[in-house]
Amino acid sequence: MDMKKKNNVRSLAICCLLASAIVLSYLSSIAHAASDSRKQVTEAAMRLVSFCIDPKAGLDQRDIATLTEYVLSSKTEKDHALPETQKCPGAYQEFDTKTNFARFMEYSYNPMIPQVVTRPSSLRYSLWSTVPGRTQKLPAVWKPIPPEGSPLILHGFQHDSNTPDLTTGVYYEYDLKRTLIVANYKGRQVLISISKQIDKSKVGEKGFIIGNDSDWNYYYSGEIGSAKAGLGWVESYIYDYFSIGVYVESGSAPVMLRTGVFQWIKAGWLGVNFVKPNHIIEGLKRFARNHKAVLESSHLPASPRIITVYRWLIGLPAGDLKQKYAALQQAQRSQVIQMGKLSKTKADEPLAVHNTSREQMVEELMLEYIKTALGKPTPVKMNFGRLFSDPQFLVSSSTAEPKD
Repeated sequence: MDMKKKNNVRSLAICCLLASAIVLSYLSSIAHAASDSRKQVTEAAMRLVSFCIDPKAGLDQRDIATLTEYVLSSKTEKDHALPETQKCPGAYQEFDTKTNFARFMEYSYNPMIPQVVTRPSSLRYSLWSTVPGRTQKLPAVWKPIPPEGSPLILHGFQHDSNTPDLTTGVYYEYDLKRTLIVANYKGRQVLISISKQIDKSKVGEKGFIIGNDSDWNYYYSGEIGSAKAGLGWVESYIYDYFSIGVYVESGSAPVMLRTGVFQWIKAGWLGVNFVKPNHIIEGLKRFARNHKAVLESSHLPASPRIITVYRWLIGLPAGDLKQKYAALQQAQRSQVIQMGKLSKTKADEPLAVHNTSREQMVEELMLEYIKTALGKPTPVKMNFGRLFSDPQFLVSSSTAEPKD
């Protein structure tokens, strides 16, 4: 090779090395920027969690801005791990729903529409409670916050039971401190929903997903353990959980609601955490799929109709309500036995419904109503008689008052 060719090859090699160095430097700067951004977001999120735990800590509206800007920003990853905080692994996930902010609030945070309606694969039931002088009731109507208006802040407590985990089948009951902040951010309505678990959960119990998870049909055994082979013995807990959901208007053509969830969970057994960020992401994706399936459905009943059904159920005599709830429990147990996941000897065991609260029974039955309205199968359709098929019945029942 003559000298000229050698110089050309050498120059090309140097150019390639320089280009590689520039690319690596650029990628490194992006990684550092992403890392710094996630650190800032995590710090802002934890200050909001502190405000949820103790309102005296005060609210810094810059934290609302930090999280909202992050949710609205363009990203290469819609889900990713977050820095571990308080020994809890964390993750972020975002998605868009074809609905507007007012409609989202009307269905998702209505005191007369249980949260299971819009979170059917996440919650078995969810009971918001208040303490006089310390917490507030959810408003029947959420009014928009004007551009220069102060945020609306509500504090409360919530007792939740979730659905069986996709992998282990375990479900839990736990108590939460809750804070809801509705604000106007640069002309956009935004909800910041904060949850912080109080103590550890009750011991996890064995549950089963009946059929496809998108059918929202679950069986709750009441037995300690896991449905996963080899883990039937396990006594597991959610040791800690804190989460912030940001719901913000993101577009008008078409109308769109952007949801970003920052979540940290520590769960396992014998005091050891077995949760990884990818587990949290899978759970958040599950929530997103089914939340969208409800709010984007053309068959979702109008909110007044859902409220009418809720009033009808909550107003049923105790015996009638227990009968309908027992029919649901029996049908779900029969399906699990048919799947071969439960012994046939369980079929004749009495159902433990006597210690179940009226509110819990109503919320579980409300899910069956929504499933039917959206065209999904339910094992108890006939037990509701005209409720699922006669609009005139719903209208005539709209004045029913809840009974004690």
